[in-house]
Amino acid sequence: MSAQQHLASEPPHSSAVQAPIQPAQEEPQPENPAAQAPAPAPAPIQAVGDIAIDDSNSAYSDELSTFTASLTSSVLNFPTENGRRYSAFREGTYVFPNDESEQDRMDLHHEMMTRVCGGRFHLAPLTNPGRILDIGTGTGLWCIEMGDLYPDAEVIGNDFSPVQPNMVPRNVKFEVDDVEAPWTHPIKYDYIHSRFMAASIADWPKLVRTCYDNLNPSGIVEFQDGEFEFYSEDGSIENSWLRKWNTDMLAATSMAGRILNPGQQLEGWVRAAGFEDVHTEKIRVPLGLWPKDMTLASNTSELHSKLSEGL
Repeated sequence: MSAQQHLASEPPHSSAVQAPIQPAQEEPQPENPAAQAPAPAPAPIQAVGDIAIDDSNSAYSDELSTFTASLTSSVLNFPTENGRRYSAFREGTYVFPNDESEQDRMDLHHEMMTRVCGGRFHLAPLTNPGRILDIGTGTGLWCIEMGDLYPDAEVIGNDFSPVQPNMVPRNVKFEVDDVEAPWTHPIKYDYIHSRFMAASIADWPKLVRTCYDNLNPSGIVEFQDGEFEFYSEDGSIENSWLRKWNTDMLAATSMAGRILNPGQQLEGWVRAAGFEDVHTEKIRVPLGLWPKDMTLASNTSELHSKLSEGL
């Protein structure tokens, strides 16, 4: 299998990895399977029906797929705090909101990352993937784009919050799930995509190993994440209030048991998990409105808005 890491931020990085092909091996069976087998992990919740989810962005009419099962009312009972709405599934695990303002921010981030990657939805070398998984899919735009790009693939997006459109291509579906819990899908994937999960994952090495274990031979995982420790080429950020805020934010995230700077460590994690053919790419995304290059200026404007809204 291979892994690609595409890290984007200040500065962005990127990388993809492929895991080695391994022959299937039979696992020894315990003498008393019923007594020794661990209890199965709860399956992800697959949402459907007429959930009150905005589908105004859907361009599909005849060929639609919907969520594949009913959501429990508890998952839809979103708590609110200080005027913001949050996920109800495993409440408190994911610290960011899921309300309309946050969804707009995530959509803006999707557009920024697509532009940063040269208009591509992935940088990994894919050839007709059969099963695709998007970790932390957010509003699901990436899954919808990939469903159109690979109409013969099954595209699955998971997230804590069922805020995705309920009208999507037939080959796309969404699940409410925690990627750090045991994965219960019996069928492995050809391509796993993870983008900007910074500050959302408690155990990155474990997640990377889980991706490895759930890929088909020669499958690919692609991580796109960033470095959020700001820097300036002329040193002007040093001793500024922006530097102090950035330093305090990094420290606070670490105290909460999360990593805000996973980008620089991704290559080590994927190699340690056993992936081969590892490729890492760093993509520069300035913060601020100063670049003279029009492409950079467009990207930085979106990043500035994304960070401002994220506060």
